[in-house]
Amino acid sequence: MADCVVNFLVENLLQLLSDNVELIKGVDDDFKLLLEEVKRLKAFLDDAAKFHSDSSQWEQLVQDIQKMVFKAEDVIDKFLVQAKLHRSKNKMGRFFDVSHLTTVRALAAEIKGIHEKVKKLREDNKDAFQPKPVLELPKKGVEPTQGPSLEDDEVVGFDEEANKVITRLFEGPAESLDIVPVVGMPGLGKTTLARKIYNDSKLSYEFFSIIWVYVGQSYKIKDIFLNILKFFTKRIEDHLNDDVDTLANLISDYMSKGGRCLIVLDDVWEAAVIDYVKKVFPENKKGHRIMMTTRDGYLATYANPDPHNLKFLNPKESFELLVKRVFGKGSCPDDLVKLGEKIAGSCGGVPLAVVVIAGALRGRPNKSDWQRVEKNVAEHLYKNSQESCLKFVQMSYDRLAQEVQTCFLYCGVFPRGFDIPSWKLIRMWIAEGLIKSQQTYTLEEIAELHLNDLVKRNLLILMQKRSDGQIKACRLHDMLHEFCRKEATNKWLFHEICKTPDNVIPSIQDQDTRRRLCIEPSILYDFLSTRPFAEHARSFYCFSSKQKQIELSPNDIKLIHKAFPLIRVLDVESLKFLFSKDFNQLFHLRYIAISGDFKALPPTFGTFWNLQTLILNTSTSEPTIDVKAEIWNLLQLRHLHTNIPAKLPSPTTTTGKASCLQTLSMVSPESCKKDVLAKACNLKKLSIRGQMAAFLETRGGISNLEELKCLEHIKLLNDALYMNKLLHLPPAFFRLVRTVKKLTLANTKFPWSEADRLGQLESLEVLKLKENAFTGDTWKPEVGGFSQLQVLWIERAELETWEASNLCFPILRHLVLVSCDKLNAVPLELADIPNLHEMKLDNTSKAVKSAKDILERKTSKNIKFKFSMFPPETESKATQ
Repeated sequence: MADCVVNFLVENLLQLLSDNVELIKGVDDDFKLLLEEVKRLKAFLDDAAKFHSDSSQWEQLVQDIQKMVFKAEDVIDKFLVQAKLHRSKNKMGRFFDVSHLTTVRALAAEIKGIHEKVKKLREDNKDAFQPKPVLELPKKGVEPTQGPSLEDDEVVGFDEEANKVITRLFEGPAESLDIVPVVGMPGLGKTTLARKIYNDSKLSYEFFSIIWVYVGQSYKIKDIFLNILKFFTKRIEDHLNDDVDTLANLISDYMSKGGRCLIVLDDVWEAAVIDYVKKVFPENKKGHRIMMTTRDGYLATYANPDPHNLKFLNPKESFELLVKRVFGKGSCPDDLVKLGEKIAGSCGGVPLAVVVIAGALRGRPNKSDWQRVEKNVAEHLYKNSQESCLKFVQMSYDRLAQEVQTCFLYCGVFPRGFDIPSWKLIRMWIAEGLIKSQQTYTLEEIAELHLNDLVKRNLLILMQKRSDGQIKACRLHDMLHEFCRKEATNKWLFHEICKTPDNVIPSIQDQDTRRRLCIEPSILYDFLSTRPFAEHARSFYCFSSKQKQIELSPNDIKLIHKAFPLIRVLDVESLKFLFSKDFNQLFHLRYIAISGDFKALPPTFGTFWNLQTLILNTSTSEPTIDVKAEIWNLLQLRHLHTNIPAKLPSPTTTTGKASCLQTLSMVSPESCKKDVLAKACNLKKLSIRGQMAAFLETRGGISNLEELKCLEHIKLLNDALYMNKLLHLPPAFFRLVRTVKKLTLANTKFPWSEADRLGQLESLEVLKLKENAFTGDTWKPEVGGFSQLQVLWIERAELETWEASNLCFPILRHLVLVSCDKLNAVPLELADIPNLHEMKLDNTSKAVKSAKDILERKTSKNIKFKFSMFPPETESKATQ
């Protein structure tokens, strides 16, 4: 965390020196000296990140550095506010602003003092700051020699899972080697399942040799080979000096003389293990198998593109396991059943969590003990150090890059059980300075890579996918949420404001550990009633999973504005917000997410020169929200989200730096003027909603889309309620949006005969035709179009006849039909598209038979094909 904070400070200082030279007159020399000193700190921390130390002396040094950085950060941010207020005055006002000069001198002295302290800190720890030789990193954490597993009589809920894996082991390719990876989050029972399969008597009928090898993080290939060799010879000591290649050849010789072989690799962390073990299998066409367990999704799909994803236990299975672990072969007393079911349910379907909680309940038959555990299950998961879940999560955490570790811990700011929208999480990571810039990727692309990494490593649960397969929403399991909360508190990453057992709101005055504050909506009023003031706080979050907004008085809302004068991240969508004079002076805001009865975005927003993301949800009855702020002067603004169309102002000048806006969601058609889109030329995502008739005309606003050379995703949402004329898709549409990869249309009611114009979009990968995007009863797309289309979504269409061959959508992967109740059939020829692997029909009953014919044709060719329908038919299988 210290390295991340220092990086953030260095970026602040560099920005000061390069972009705001006129603001630092009088203190620029002191700033430069401090900058050099901080750069030395950063170099030290970069070097130190390569080493691991558990010494208290090291921890104290890191904390001292963090404190120093925080102090410098506070001084710089206060100075910026003062300088900004001074510059906003007219020339006469600046001339008579005597207090500004006094403030500048005082801040210069403060900066000089911090510089001296940083210098002294470095000089007092000369040994620590000496450059060190680069050594091989020792593994962090204490690794168990063998992963934990349940006894056979305690295994619950794995019968179906075991049968699925055994079937894959038996029925895979008959002559070639096949790998079946079992993948899941820490504690999900991968080893337990593997043990159950390994001990299953059915395997002995299929496999001549069945070998178990525990791998772990600290593996050596030679040790793995020697463990395999033990199965074939007792004279293992004769081969202790053999090299890896010799051992591989020896094992291969033994295997070639016997029958089919299964090797179980438990707890695999690196691809090299798979590559090496594959070498020991002879090419004798016997259909050998490897079964492996891993918590890393990347590794699992490297071994096999279709791994077995281990499921969570359901509530009934969780309770059954809890009872077995607490009472053995006895039953749960009637008066504890309801409590036991609640406790088991709070474990989120993770067997390890159930087992740990059972340890806290074993030998405690008193109802009061069970009630105490039920109140805070997550806390008990980490209480017992011997059986704690901590060490199993820690192993995955320690393997993350430092930047990704911080991003993971940051997920704990969201409430337990909260579905986190991926776009929001990414925006917040960036605003917090957690993402380091790189030359080849945007900050958003780097953040998305980190997010995918955390999901693939099963540290975040994938809750919802976008149509293009990207992550739409994710969640922290309760067990991991508790880990993030505890670790983040230790690292001063964020602080959760909770009432004490005495029903008291604790102080937030600690300047080092209270930089980012998150609070539950239920205690927000009590917190504000203490009239808090925390100049050191940089972030304030109040999330709620409930739709209803928190009602606070205007005076209470204004207390938030006064409490955090140097705040950067403000996410309070859960309450009804309003603006004030104090809010207008929060110049450091980088991220704002608010809700309220807003009719306009006031001009004062134009002063938030650091603003990157603005999320504005309004409950106004007006059809649009009027943006009166000079947003084109906000050179850091990257994303503007509104829940109703925004009316944008024209730029005051067409010259100067282009806006770095990437997202405009959503705007009115009238806003899409040439000068507006020319200024927003870096847009990647644009959502337009309103009356589209004038916009779609030959000389309408749609022609201005050619200004957007980076556009990847566009939505055209027509307000059909006021529609009084037939709309047409411009023939030149494909020329205007050549770069678009994803297109969504709704209520445009274009004739189906014009749909082929979309087929000319050479980059189009996802096409969503929502309610009445096209009108008419027949669609006959031409051959040769939609060359890159992978996802086709048609919803609430009047379509009856759809005639298409596989050549119309040559690489289509996923087809979704929603409420197309008049559609007679899905074209059978689509079954001949090689890439088509998934089809979903919701309330499209007439076309079900044809969809099943496609399913049958696919499965007859042994092609994996996922077909789902709603409402389901009891006699049909949802997935094959």
